[in-house]
Amino acid sequence: MLYRMALAAAALLTWGASAPSQICTSPACTPCAECTPYRLVYQTVYEQRQMTAYRIEYDTVCQEQQVTHYCPVWETHLQQRCYTVARPVTETSCREDRYTVMRPVVETEIRDASYNRVRYVQETADREERYTVMRPVWETCQRQQCSTVLRPVYETAYHTCYHTVLSPVTTCRTEYLDRGCASDQVVFQSRVRNRLTWVAGTYTPDPVSGCPVYHWPGLYWVPVETGHYEVLRTWHPNLVAYQVPQTTYVPTVVAQQVPVQTCRYQPEQVCRMIPCQTCRMVPQECVRRVPYSVCRPVVDHVEQKIPVQVCRMVPETYVRQVPVTTCHMVYQQQVQQIPVRVCRMEAVQETIRIPHCVERRIPVTYTCCTPRVVCCRVPVEPCVAGCGACAVASLAAPCPAAVVPPVEQPSTVSSQPTPAPVPRPEDQPPAINPPPKIKQLKAMAPPKASYTMSG
Repeated sequence: MLYRMALAAAALLTWGASAPSQICTSPACTPCAECTPYRLVYQTVYEQRQMTAYRIEYDTVCQEQQVTHYCPVWETHLQQRCYTVARPVTETSCREDRYTVMRPVVETEIRDASYNRVRYVQETADREERYTVMRPVWETCQRQQCSTVLRPVYETAYHTCYHTVLSPVTTCRTEYLDRGCASDQVVFQSRVRNRLTWVAGTYTPDPVSGCPVYHWPGLYWVPVETGHYEVLRTWHPNLVAYQVPQTTYVPTVVAQQVPVQTCRYQPEQVCRMIPCQTCRMVPQECVRRVPYSVCRPVVDHVEQKIPVQVCRMVPETYVRQVPVTTCHMVYQQQVQQIPVRVCRMEAVQETIRIPHCVERRIPVTYTCCTPRVVCCRVPVEPCVAGCGACAVASLAAPCPAAVVPPVEQPSTVSSQPTPAPVPRPEDQPPAINPPPKIKQLKAMAPPKASYTMSG
């Protein structure tokens, strides 16, 4: 990309740029009348140099180490266990058992069962009984009763009633009608684009310090306004007013007298005589004979003798022999052999290998190309016959006064070349057909940078 930009700049300088003309002083160039003006061409020269780097590699190394671990070993031993056994011993003996028995003895006795019997004798008699009776006595009398009576009174009155009536009203409203026309107009549509343009050197003030700063002449991207004309149809409005009649209903309030009949109740006092009967109770004493019956008890004694058998219990003592069985425990000591498993830890020596990583640095020698920019003088116009070697000699032997210090580029070690960035269409300069001299410079350009790994 830089090489193409340099070729484009060289072509613009060749076709009439305002660069100062100088006389070539190189001993390899023989000046003539046609090749006295020249121009400066910048080329990139790649210098190869050897560099050494170190690559780190890791190796796995196993180290032997003695390790002691314990393994369980099971052994069986006989163990004596003493225990006590209880053995039952049974013995039989006799004992005397004395007991008492109640023997029944039956005897006959005479018991007196005499009793008194009561009998009742009924007798009839009269007695005098006095009682009081309440006799009703009715009496008639007159009493005055006063009451209030509501008498209806009807009255007629007139009330004003209001109601709403819709009345039609015709009015006119103004409406506007667009009776315009359309016309064609030519409009310029502008568009701003960035163009690569040669800008002469000027002094412009610095926006920070305010001091004048000189801008060197060269190619700069300058916004250029371009455009085209278009025909647009425009509408010219023409509003015309006209009256439109419309009918609306307006509410109107109307008053009307309506007769209303009202009923009113007027209280009046009315008195009247009411006959009433009164009942009065008068006590009266009466006497009457009441017969009644009376039962008189009479007691009679009845003699009665009853023979009764009586059972009497007589105690008697007896003796008997009862066999008794006695059981007692006899304790004995017993010895028993029991197998017991015992775990014993036994030490075992083993040799193990422990891997670990060891870092190792290996020197690597590679060749890198360092770019350097060289300024050369090339005649502006091609020489006549016999002056073609002037341009070649100028390229081969650049002027010491015009050599620009090399620009150091950061060297990188890569097995693949770095891909060049893809330029955008708007960033590319306009296509220019290079002159024959530029084609020779392309053929003499050095190859691209390459890296060679060794070691």
